[in-house]
Formats: sequence, C-alpha cells, structure tokens
Amino acid sequence: MATVTGLRARAGRVAVELDNRPWRVVPAEVVLEAGLAVGCPLERAQARALGRALRRARADGVAVRSLARREQSRAELDEHLARAGVRDGDRRETLERASQAGLVDDVRFAEVRARLLADRGAGDLLVSRDLERHGIDETVARDVIARLEPESARAARIVSARGCTPRTIRYLASRGFAEESLEDLIANVENGALP
Repeated sequence: MATVTGLRARAGRVAVELDNRPWRVVPAEVVLEAGLAVGCPLERAQARALGRALRRARADGVAVRSLARREQSRAELDEHLARAGVRDGDRRETLERASQAGLVDDVRFAEVRARLLADRGAGDLLVSRDLERHGIDETVARDVIARLEPESARAARIVSARGCTPRTIRYLASRGFAEESLEDLIANVENGALP
C-alpha cells in the first residue's frame, strides 16, 4: 500500500508524492475532497474517493469552459459533457451543480435566444423550432414566445422596410411567420391595394 509522502502546491494544483516519488498533479479541491494528507496511506476507499473527485473536477472543468464561451441550455450542456466522455452520474451531478449556481438556466436561455431571433426578424414558428432544437421544454418555449413582441408587429416592421410584395411575403413565410400574420398582407397583394 502506498503512502502519501508529499503534497506541494503549484498554482491552484497540488503535486502528490507517493512513497517519495512524484505521482500526480491534481486540483487542490480534489486533495481536500479525497482527504489526502502527508503520512496517510492511500487505501482502496480513499483511492476510490480520489477517483470520484477527479472525475467530478474534470466534469466541472468541461462545463465551466463550455459555458464560458456562450450561454447554453441544460440539454446542450448535457450533450457537450457526454461528447467529452463524462459518465451519466457525473453529468447529472454537474448539471445540477451548474443549475444551482445559476450557470445554466433554460428559462433565461430561452428568453435571450427568443428575443435575439425575434429582433433578427424571426417569426414565432422559427423561434419555437430553434428553442426545441436547443432542448427547451415546449411549455417554457410557449411562455417565452408569448412574451415577445406580437408576430404581426414584427411582420409589419419587415414589410415597412422591404415593401409589401409577394417576395416579402415569401420571405416572411420562410422566416417562420404564421399564416394568420400574413393573411392581410396576402389579401393586399392579391387585391393590388399596395404596390
């Protein structure tokens, strides 16, 4: 059985020596969580605790680096952790810690994403599909979309910038605007009421 003979701090990490030989450099929180101390034998139970702490620290690191790049939904972060090889149980724990810390919040993500898409000229259908693609619950998506500027007002703004033409109507349809929002425009174009 190996004995911990040295713990040397190195910029937020700790170099661990076993039996007077360099063994591993691990995050400081892992040393604390595993209860490593100079003179303690590294028994099987402690080695398992060390392994769990290392996996947890790695999963947390992957999550923090991913979230530092951009806001993500819980489903996206879960997928990212899975691609990084994080085990199911460790992923669930990491997602829960990230949620409790406020690092990942599906409602906040959905609100920001929906507003961004709406401001870029997207209709409700496109926003809904995008939120679904990001793993946002349908109820959350519906609530967020209901708080957006009305789709008809967004369509009117685009028509005012582009003109009321068949091409604009096709554009609006391709951007996820519902038929109900386009009916008056279609009627105006068909009647020749507008150029």
